Amino acid sequence: MTRVYVCSCFGITEQQVKQHAVDGRCTPRQIASACKAGTDCGSCVKRIQGLLGRGAAPARTAPAAAQRLAAMPAAVAEPERVVAETGIAAEAEAA
Repeated sequence: MTRVYVCSCFGITEQQVKQHAVDGRCTPRQIASACKAGTDCGSCVKRIQGLLGRGAAPARTAPAAAQRLAAMPAAVAEPERVVAETGIAAEAEAA
């Protein structure tokens, strides 16, 4: 069995975190109380959250960002073009 370390500061493995969760520790704070994982440098907290099924959102990628931008209305995605085409800037200056 390969050991996958979650917390290198205290040598806590993925299996240990999962066992703590089975034992009823359901939050990163409870895991920290049980084994100190996440209490030193903090770099493992997101990994612990993911193992607990909390905050395991997929990382943002450039293609996903491009898709969101393409779905935006033109006024948000290309404000300069919309202002030029509608003359909004001239109306604002006149007021």
